Amino acid sequence: MEYVYAALLLHKLDKEVNEANLSSVVKASGAEVNEAQVKSLVAALADVNIDEAVKAAPVAVAAAPAADAPAGGEAKKEEKKEEPKNEEAAMEGLSSLFG
Repeated sequence: MEYVYAALLLHKLDKEVNEANLSSVVKASGAEVNEAQVKSLVAALADVNIDEAVKAAPVAVAAAPAADAPAGGEAKKEEKKEEPKNEEAAMEGLSSLFG
């Protein structure tokens, strides 16, 4: 994972994502460099538009609890009722992914 972070950092800084730069960033982070992983990642990113890939990536948004709190310091407790999923329904959803 540190290799991907290093590639994103290099891209953000408008530096070329190549083996030497990637190795330098990983070394600077204190991690041990695996040259095979570096070469593999650089080869995999050769034809990738990183800006487009980042824009297309799903982003999880978490709401801040303080923003939802009503004025006056009183916090309402909302109970969320979730219906338990049975195992069959979970397997149906899983099987739809794989055909």
